[in-house]
Order: sequence, then C-alpha cells, then structure tokens
Amino acid sequence: MVLVNGLQTDWLNVHDRGLAYGDGVFRTLRVSRGRALCWQRHYQKLQTDCQALGLSCPSYSVLCQEIDQITAANPESVLKIIITRGAGPRGYRVTADVQSTRIIMVNSLPEYPPSYHEQGVSLRVCDLRLSLQPRLAGIKHLNRLENVMARQEWDDASIAEGLLLDSEGYVIGGTMTNLFMLKGNELWTPDLTRCGVAGVQRKRVLEQAAASSIPCPERNILLEHLLQADEIFLTNSVIGVWQVREIGQNRWNKGVFTPKVRQWLNEPCD
Repeated sequence: MVLVNGLQTDWLNVHDRGLAYGDGVFRTLRVSRGRALCWQRHYQKLQTDCQALGLSCPSYSVLCQEIDQITAANPESVLKIIITRGAGPRGYRVTADVQSTRIIMVNSLPEYPPSYHEQGVSLRVCDLRLSLQPRLAGIKHLNRLENVMARQEWDDASIAEGLLLDSEGYVIGGTMTNLFMLKGNELWTPDLTRCGVAGVQRKRVLEQAAASSIPCPERNILLEHLLQADEIFLTNSVIGVWQVREIGQNRWNKGVFTPKVRQWLNEPCD
C-alpha cells in the first residue's frame, strides 16, 4: 500500500524533483503490532534532515494519521516515509511555488537467516569509496547511488553486508547499516561529519553507552584498526543488531557485548 500526499496511489508526478535530482529525504523503520517503532525519534530526524536541505517537513499529526491508516492492515512490516521537494520546472533552481511531496509505503519484513542473529554475519570490503561532502553528511537523503553501486559488487548469499570506506580510507559503515567496534573497555563508531548516514539506532547506542559510563568516541577508524577490534556489530531500524562474524579472512567469536546492545535496542522507544 502506498499513500502519496494522503491519497492511495502509486503514481508520482514525473516532474517531481525527488525523481529528477534525488532532492529529498527518507526514513525507514519497523512496524510491530501495528506500531511504528521509535516513531518520535524518526520524526525528529526527519525534521532535522528536511531543515538541512531547506525542505518543508509535514506536520507530526498529518504523518501520524497517515501512518495509522497504512499500518492498520500491515501490522508487521517495514514503513518507509519519503519527503521530496515536490514537482517543479526543469533545472536545478528551486522556485518559490514548489510544494513538497510526501510518500508513505509499507513492505513485507525481509527474511534474514536466523544465523545472522544467532551466529553473526559475514562482511566484504566494498571497492567503491564514498565521496566526502560535509554538508550532506549524516542526512538520509535520496541520493543513494553510491550504496546501490556498492551493493552490486556481490551476489554471494553468504555475505550479509558490505563495508564502506571513504575516499581517504576511513571506515564509515555498511551499505545499509551503522557500525560499532569494541576495543578494550571502549566502544568506537566512525566519525560521520564528512559522509555517511547517522541512523536513529546509532544515536540510541551512543546514548545508552553514555548512560552506562562506557566511552564511545566518534572517531576516524582505519580498516586496520577495525580488524583489531574485540567485537564488531551493525545496527539499523529494521535488523536491530547483527554481530560481525568475519570480514574476509578475519574472524571473531560470538561476543558478550552485542547481546547487551540488543537488550538496549529492545527497550521501549518513543
């Protein structure tokens, strides 16, 4: 089911700038028992990302009403919310009369092997390197072509995710996930001030680590540093948490910290 500006349809104006230029932002979150999980946090991030691009963000009440409508018949699903600049004339210039487009859709939950949760996942290091653009860093904007190209690099079903580095060789995260590594008594996560997406679950882990007095610096991490980690795990709003079991020839045993993070993210979230 798809709602476009509140109407049930899967048609979009071909002049929409989201289609023409990737001019927009989106959020992806899980629906459980008919409830959009961590919705208030996702809405706050949607507002922040819209503001960064100068987009008009729909009101909380409008989106709540439409989410309730679309999730009522899809109580266990993946919800995606897209906000584009809207339809406008050809060219990069934004005219004053352009009105934003909101798209809300649901899809079935992906079916991942139970081993991903129980034993961990295998990663490959992608050949593609992310470009640096601080003004877009952290934003979940519609220009995800780098991620698409990186994901095309493998079709081996035994590899769950690809590891992305930036053009200077620093680890950024997965093609669809944020990354953390445990080193001693510290939890490290990549600095995303120059590229990458700062996810809602990433922020929750940072908050829970701070509340538990666990140092969690956001820092530049080289691949050689990552491979020396005691434990590595990935997060996003659909998968929750996956521990990394192997990257190439480097392997890790089942850790004790990832289950703790899973408990953190399983706690109620507005």
